[in-house]
Order: sequence, then structure tokens, then C-alpha cells
Amino acid sequence: MNTQWSKADLHIHTNYSSDGTASVVDVLEHVVKHTDLRVIAITDHDTIDGALEARRIARAYGIDVIVGEEISTADGHMLALFIEQMVPPGQPASTSIAAVHAQGGLCIPAHPYGWRVPSMGHARLRERCAGSDREWPVDAIEVFNASLWLPQNNRMAAEAARNLNIPGCGGSDSHHLPTIGLGYTLFAGHSASDLRQAIQTGQIQAGGTAWGWIHNIEFIALWVHGMTQRALKPSTS
Repeated sequence: MNTQWSKADLHIHTNYSSDGTASVVDVLEHVVKHTDLRVIAITDHDTIDGALEARRIARAYGIDVIVGEEISTADGHMLALFIEQMVPPGQPASTSIAAVHAQGGLCIPAHPYGWRVPSMGHARLRERCAGSDREWPVDAIEVFNASLWLPQNNRMAAEAARNLNIPGCGGSDSHHLPTIGLGYTLFAGHSASDLRQAIQTGQIQAGGTAWGWIHNIEFIALWVHGMTQRALKPSTS
């Protein structure tokens, strides 16, 4: 039997993140015009407002949007997918995982061995995700993050996922439009619900190419411009 595979980007930021540079509409338009993605997850830092906005208008663009969040847990950053309520930052990862699972969501350690960002791999991820009574019962591990500068960071994540027998997914960690889709997850099916089932059954594959130097320069320039504009904006208080 032939299985149809589709592509999803499970790690995208909008300007609802303090370091995001693109509006929700700009993200959706870029996905439709410049990528072959069928599903995207909006995972802004510690908020789901942008993801909810994207889901409300996604039908007009013909793509599926997953409501997500990149939670700043006390043990590192974690992607939460298929959620309806924001999970507050600063809690232990085990508490955040329980809160995500209580609302039917999925938990994925983000860039688990990234060296420039708080990452769960540096908080004994292998030990805490192992065994039948795991302290961290995550649903997948981000084994390809396109924003990481050092390839070995992704290799370490992929090795951990294999050793733990946990599915590995990919995402762009995009903070500006040209990087959307550079990291992706291939999954059996074509819809967000198919993707969810594929993660839970391990029918996913991670892939992509890393951000280039030009991408990093573009992002830094856009981020600095946005910070400057916000600083110069008159206060309404």
C-alpha cells in the first residue's frame, strides 16, 4: 500500500513573539506562495495568541494551522502542540508536560542540545525521558532545528531520540519569512489530524537545511529594526 507523505513545519514564530518579525498574515501568505507545506504550527514564545489568530483565518489560505506554544520551562524550551490554553512559563518541565497533556496536547523538547538557548538536553533529558515511568513523558523530540549553528547539536538530539525510541520531528524555528520550511517534518497523511496520529504512531521523518549566514544576517537586521521601532513608539499609558 502506498502512503502519501506531506510536509509540516512544527516550529514557526510570528511577531507575537518578542523576537519574531512577521505578522500572522505574512506567515500564511508566505507559506502558500513560497513553500510546499501542508501543515504549520505557530509556536510563539509563551503565548498562543498568534496561533489562535492564524487558525481563525487559515481556511482562507487552504492550509492547516496547529495552535502551539514554545514554553520557557524551568528546564529548557519545549514545544506544545494541539493546545487551547496557554501554559505559563517558568514551571518545571514535568509540570508543563502535565498541563499540556491535560488539555490533549503533545510535548516536544525544542532544540534539545542547542548551546545558545535554554534546552532540555542540558537538564538530563536522556535520563528523565527514559523508562516506563518517565519523569518527562514527551511525545516526540525535535531532532532537526534549522536555526542551530552547530550540526552536532541536531545529531545529539537524533541520537537521543533513537536511544529513547521516541519519534523525531523537524522544524525551522523561523523568526522571519525566508526561513519558514527550512526545517520540516514528513508525515503520513495530509491534515493536522493526520500529523497528530503520525507523531503518536512514529510515522514521521525530520529533514531540512540549516539557516545560512544570509538568513542570520537578515533576521538580526529585522530584529534590531523592530526593537528600535518599538523603543521609539510613543507610550499610550
